[in-house]
Amino acid sequence: MDNIIKNLQKHKSLTPSKWREAAEFRRENKTWLRYSQHVAMRMLDKMDVLNMTQKQLAERMGCSQQYVSKILKGRENLTIDTLCKIDNALDLSLLPPLEA
Repeated sequence: MDNIIKNLQKHKSLTPSKWREAAEFRRENKTWLRYSQHVAMRMLDKMDVLNMTQKQLAERMGCSQQYVSKILKGRENLTIDTLCKIDNALDLSLLPPLEA
């Protein structure tokens, strides 16, 4: 038993785990995270249909490929402006249509 404990202590991380903070963040932001994941899945599906890369989408949206990557991870709190850019770039309807 002492050998097991010694081996575990040898492999112990020097930095504390942030799993609790991450779990609390997910619980506190559950609603918008679900929407963000839904948007990411719709984007990925449409990009697949269009055979579009993240770089090409970024050019259409007027942002960086890194930002598109963050959106596609489904953890980005998206603004209405960003949702409109996604709608226009991919010809999607993420937002309800405006009444005239």
